[in-house]
Amino acid sequence: MGTGPGPIERRTVLRGALAAVAAGALAPVSGGCAGPDPEPYPRLVLATGPPGAVYREIGAALADELRTTLPGTRIEVRGTSASTENLRLLGEGAAQIAPVSLDSARGRSGGMAALCRLYDSYLHLMVRADSDVEGLADLDGRRVSFGADESGTEYTVGRLVEATGARMDGVLMNQAESARALEEGRIDAMFSLTGIPTPAITDLAGRVRLRAVDLGEAADTMAGEVPGVYLPAILPASGYEGVAATPTLTLPNILLARADLPDDVAATVTATVFTRSSELAARRPEAAQINIRTGIATGNVPLHPGAARWFREQKL
Repeated sequence: MGTGPGPIERRTVLRGALAAVAAGALAPVSGGCAGPDPEPYPRLVLATGPPGAVYREIGAALADELRTTLPGTRIEVRGTSASTENLRLLGEGAAQIAPVSLDSARGRSGGMAALCRLYDSYLHLMVRADSDVEGLADLDGRRVSFGADESGTEYTVGRLVEATGARMDGVLMNQAESARALEEGRIDAMFSLTGIPTPAITDLAGRVRLRAVDLGEAADTMAGEVPGVYLPAILPASGYEGVAATPTLTLPNILLARADLPDDVAATVTATVFTRSSELAARRPEAAQINIRTGIATGNVPLHPGAARWFREQKL
């Protein structure tokens, strides 16, 4: 896969991040100021993700907050297959902002710039608890969902297959479709690159006993090939009902914008992510990871000038 970008500075996200915000960690912006009032901007399209996905839910929550901080702008939410489609829509000008996984943006973000780092996604490989699949080698000849067409899951699983030589019969289904197919026995396993907990898997775990497959060895391989993007991690036992802690890999999600988005609009969107993080977290627990001090860690994707200005103004 070649040599990756320089390492992203990785800090542990404290569980008390929101409490720190409340205590004044964001004091420079806590007075309700999200930067200078932007010039009128008629329409902002936020591309999100598929049914059952964190991208769709956290995107909808962000859109609601932007309707307050950009009152003169019509905010539109567009459901998508996630990262790869989001990159395409940004490139075509059909969307102005979108979350994407950092690996899918590497080398494919021309004409775009990062507003901030959001939260980290975990690669889930889920099977029914009574499955005999214990590792990637056991998927040979099995029917496995690689996620939706043009999704970040499909992209990352493609990199995993290249890195490990794993063999399986891949099919493309979004998270909600994958969960139904796994429940009904139409697939043997499903991959999902997403935050924890992701709605589709949470719902499925309430109906069917599930197990996560150990991806520790694959995580080490991928981290060695692209350091700072793929990182070994543990899918926590607290994530899903009845699912034990399991080695896997994680990677960051960034909020990406078209490079031609006006600087003041980019600054206001960036400010909204951090000053309204508690409102976002009330709807999606992944937003509790949003932290101003790690927000600038967007890897080899440069910050938008408007976002960079906003971060400088916080004097971190």
